[in-house]
Amino acid sequence: MNRIEFLKNTMLATGSLVAASTLNTVASPGNSKAFAKQGKTFNLDYAPHEGMFVTKAGKNFLDQIQYMYDQGFRSIEDNGYLARPVEMQTKIGKLLEKLGMRMGVFVVDGGDNWKTSLTTGKKEFKANFVATCKRSVEAAKRCNAKWLTVVPGFYERKLPYGVQMANVVDAMRAGAEIFEPHQLVMVLETLSDTPELFLQQTHETYSVCKAVDSPSCKILYDIYHMQRTEGNLIANIDRCWDEIAYIQIGDNPGRKEPTTGEINYKNLFKHLHKKQYSGVMGMEHGLSLTGAAGEERLVQAYREVDNFS
Repeated sequence: MNRIEFLKNTMLATGSLVAASTLNTVASPGNSKAFAKQGKTFNLDYAPHEGMFVTKAGKNFLDQIQYMYDQGFRSIEDNGYLARPVEMQTKIGKLLEKLGMRMGVFVVDGGDNWKTSLTTGKKEFKANFVATCKRSVEAAKRCNAKWLTVVPGFYERKLPYGVQMANVVDAMRAGAEIFEPHQLVMVLETLSDTPELFLQQTHETYSVCKAVDSPSCKILYDIYHMQRTEGNLIANIDRCWDEIAYIQIGDNPGRKEPTTGEINYKNLFKHLHKKQYSGVMGMEHGLSLTGAAGEERLVQAYREVDNFS
């Protein structure tokens, strides 16, 4: 489940993403030094998601996870994990344990019953959020997950900003109370999909986390979204570093793999490496090319930007 689908299912339909960028050339395995490192563990813990290696690994997600491991990845993301059958959740968890891989985020998604935003302060929506948090705890145990994505919702034009902020903080405190005993961390994501979203920039999410004051309420810093809404990436990361618990990736424009857009991912990743970031780096983006060439290019791109020598 991508982020747009999440917003459609839970709140409002949003606009489509920026049109995909394309590359003019593709390096082949035979002439690329990057492919010589195939299978070597990356310096940072990049996490692919379902569908990134269908051509190479097939449609079965478990086979895809094995292929991700073989390429050197040591974590995965699965936004729609909570909606999977319990049997499949268990299989994913067992395979990750066998391979020594980590589960990245999955979305705390309340489904069709969560029709509006937590900014409103309506009791029924907070109650549904709390119930979904409780259900997420049991799902997280099946795959040893630690991080869970939360999107507080949309700006409510009929309420003052301060009241909405108080409502969001109240709801996040309720969620944190559920997650803390299980050492789970809900990570609040600031998005750029639509200007109607309540959280637009990192400093706003930072203020929510400071107000909640819990190890179970932190920031999901999505580099793609933050390039679009605020830029100044390294400075903003440093400014809010003590509340950032999870990072996601996507180049801009196009939301494809690093090296396809304007973001200097090599410098950015080098900065995170120097800061000794040991968390998951979710690869929440598409591929610039289709088929086997696109999947090979995806791995190669990460080899290029993960080289800090």
